[in-house]
Amino acid sequence: MATKLGMLHYVLDHVYGAFMHRTKISPQFFSRGWGGKQLELLERMINQLFPEAAGQNWPPVLVRPTWKTVWESKSACLREGVFRTPCDEQLLSALPPESHTARVAFLVPKSVPPQKMACVVHLAGTGDHSFERRLRLGGPLLKENIATMVLESPFYGQRRPMLQRGAKLLCVSDLLLLGKATIEEARSLLHWLDSEEGFGKMGVCGLSMGGVHAAMVGSLHPTPVATLPFLSPHSATVAFCEGILQHATAWEALRKDLAVMTLEEVRERMRNVFSLTDVTRFPIPKNPNAVIFVSATDDGYIPKHSVLELQKAWPGSEVRWVTGGHVSSFLLHNGEFRRAIVDGLGRLEWKESPL
Repeated sequence: MATKLGMLHYVLDHVYGAFMHRTKISPQFFSRGWGGKQLELLERMINQLFPEAAGQNWPPVLVRPTWKTVWESKSACLREGVFRTPCDEQLLSALPPESHTARVAFLVPKSVPPQKMACVVHLAGTGDHSFERRLRLGGPLLKENIATMVLESPFYGQRRPMLQRGAKLLCVSDLLLLGKATIEEARSLLHWLDSEEGFGKMGVCGLSMGGVHAAMVGSLHPTPVATLPFLSPHSATVAFCEGILQHATAWEALRKDLAVMTLEEVRERMRNVFSLTDVTRFPIPKNPNAVIFVSATDDGYIPKHSVLELQKAWPGSEVRWVTGGHVSSFLLHNGEFRRAIVDGLGRLEWKESPL
C-alpha cells in the first residue's frame, strides 16, 4: 500500500510537471541561451568564493531597510521594507535594474523583547513571486516567539525583469545571478537582525530552490544560524539535468548558443556550470547540529541520493523524510516544516544580552 501511495505522489509530480512544462502554457527556462560574458563573469566570481569561504569570516554588508506598517494587532505586526541590494558594483551591473531594490516582509510578535525571540529568513522557491505563502508558513510560529522575514528574490515579483515571463529565467547566467544576490541579501538581513535588532537566535529556510540558497547562506554566515532546507537538492544540476525541470529547459536554444552538435555536449556544459551551485563544496556551517533537511520520499524533482549527499557532506546534520512527492509535500507538510524550524532554533544557544 505504501509503495502504491509513493508511486501516486511521484506520478502527481510528473503530471504536474507535464502540464506546467511540456505544454505551451509557459515558456521554457533559458530560452535566450547561456548569458555570454555575464556567465563568464559569474563563473569567475563564484570560483573565487570558495578559497575565501574556507574561513567563513566573509563579513556581510549591513543594510538598513525603510519600513512601512501593513497591519498591526494586539499580538503581532506586519511590516514591509525596501533596501538597495548589498551586491558589489560588478554584480549590480549584471543584475537587471528591476532587481536593484530588494523587498522584504517582516512578521513579528509583540510584547516580547527581541533578545528573547528568534527570527527566520524565508527564501523563495521556484515560482514563488509573493510574500503570502511564506507568511502563511511562518504565521503560526508567532506563538513560539519566532518572527518571520520573507525576502522577495531578484528576478521575481516586483523585481522581475520586464521581458521575463513568470519564473522562466531567460539565460543560464540569470540563475547564478539570482542565487549570488539572494545569498548576499539574506546574509545582510541576518546581520541586521543580529546587530541592529538584537534577536536572540536566527535561522534561514527555503523550499526547493530556496532551500539550496538557505543551505548556502547557513554555510557562509559567520555566526551559527539554524539552517533549514525543505525539499531541496544539493545542486541545481540535479533539478535541471535529472529531475522534471529538464523538460522545462530550452535545450535547443542552448545548443545553438553554444554552437555544438549534440545535446549531450550541452548537458555536459550545463553540469559544469551548475557544479558551482553544489552545496557539498561549501564549508560546513558553524553549528551543523542546527541543520535539518526535510525531504520527500517520492520526489519527482529531487532524487533521494541528492539529499543524502548533503547530509554526508555536513556531519551532524539531520534529514527528516515526509511521505509524498514534491508537489504534495509542498501542499500537505507545512506542519513538518514548522516543526523543523522550531527544533533547529532549539539547537542554538541564546545570544548573550549586552549589559
